[in-house]
Amino acid sequence: MTFDLPLWRLLFGTPRRSKRRAAKAPSRPAEQSPPRSSAMQARYDELVDTMKATWGLKVRKWRSSTSGVAWETHWQDGTVSRMIESPYPRGPMSCAVFLHEVGHHAIGLSAIKPRCLEEKRAWDWSLQTMREWGFNVTDRVIARRDDALRYAVAKALRRGIKRMPEEMLPWCPREMQHRAQEHAASC
Repeated sequence: MTFDLPLWRLLFGTPRRSKRRAAKAPSRPAEQSPPRSSAMQARYDELVDTMKATWGLKVRKWRSSTSGVAWETHWQDGTVSRMIESPYPRGPMSCAVFLHEVGHHAIGLSAIKPRCLEEKRAWDWSLQTMREWGFNVTDRVIARRDDALRYAVAKALRRGIKRMPEEMLPWCPREMQHRAQEHAASC
């Protein structure tokens, strides 16, 4: 014996649709965003393909948020899998975050100590690569980099870093910058 209906329809029957319709919210004119340039997206697509091939990367997941992570998996047979998660490049911000994660592999994952300095070098690599490829490095991208580096410095301070690298001083709290300037003047 076969049934053509799902079990819940056999038990409860076909759901009836209400004759009363929900009132629609008044529509307002949508803000028109400029159409996406397919030529620009093709350049982002080329960037992704080139970076994956150049650095031997695998993308585990394309994120919908503007955050990312880079890591390596070392296998028993000696092979290394270079992995990232990041947003797919569709504009300057997602492109910068994608290239930042690629930059961790390009400069050598965990090769630079302390960790906050590695973050700065990955951001430097990202922005330089964007400029080399002719992508726009916007003020918002620079602000995002600055926020990320202030966070990296704060994390290093929370974890008890003994000596902050000089090139990280612009992202340090003001009192630390002032003490560093006084120390440099006394030497």
